[in-house]
Amino acid sequence: MPPRPRPYLRLLVAGVREGATYRLAALGGLVANVTFGFLKVAMLFATVRAAGGELNGYDLATMSTYIWLSQGLLGAINLHGRSDLATRIKDGSVAIDFIRPLDVQAAAIVQEVGRSLWSLVPRGIPSVLIGALVVGMAMPDSPGPYVLGAASLLVGITLGATVVYLVATTGFWLVETRGIQVLYMVVSGFLAGLFVPIAIFPTWLQVVAQATPFPSMMMYPIDILSGRVTGLASLGLFAAQLAWLAAAWAAGHLTTRAGRRKLEVQGG
Repeated sequence: MPPRPRPYLRLLVAGVREGATYRLAALGGLVANVTFGFLKVAMLFATVRAAGGELNGYDLATMSTYIWLSQGLLGAINLHGRSDLATRIKDGSVAIDFIRPLDVQAAAIVQEVGRSLWSLVPRGIPSVLIGALVVGMAMPDSPGPYVLGAASLLVGITLGATVVYLVATTGFWLVETRGIQVLYMVVSGFLAGLFVPIAIFPTWLQVVAQATPFPSMMMYPIDILSGRVTGLASLGLFAAQLAWLAAAWAAGHLTTRAGRRKLEVQGG
């Protein structure tokens, strides 16, 4: 029997409501996004000017667009590696999840996506608008990049939640996953293009980044939304995102099945 969508839609809404509960945290995130956005403007604008006004396809306007879109997506895409599932595996309460009539993986990811989507409202969109008003941005003037970009962003958010779920499942064997989470946070932020665009990486490092799912979480949605990549090239990026999502979901399914057999809860 195919899974019923209604429970997962309710979990998506529950994730949105959970994110909406922490309004002061959202305000603090917005302040942090904007503050670090201006710091990135100072550093990356200086880099572009030092390169003669153009750096690997980025001028000041397109670099500003990258900066503010990346800051706007920071709260929506899980690059910190933390998840509720890791805690539930550690304390054994995940055993309750396994006896519920829901797919554990889908339920965890859908709720995480709900929280991420909400963060765009008080944190992501205002960050972009502030950057556009104060610094300026170069955005497309046709609807195509926005339509495909919205789909790309949704896939990027879901991919981030899926990979973090995969990180959490290592707790079935390691119990304590904080070290893995810290490693994930360092590597994912860099290779996803959070700090600088991957297009200005050395060639060998671009190859390394593109061999991971991380650019599909943030850099590819930014490239599509900003119109930096258009036409068939943008469809190629979107296809790569879908491929990474399918691979990460399959890997999470396998680790969930193996972890269920491995799970030991004290007292039974």
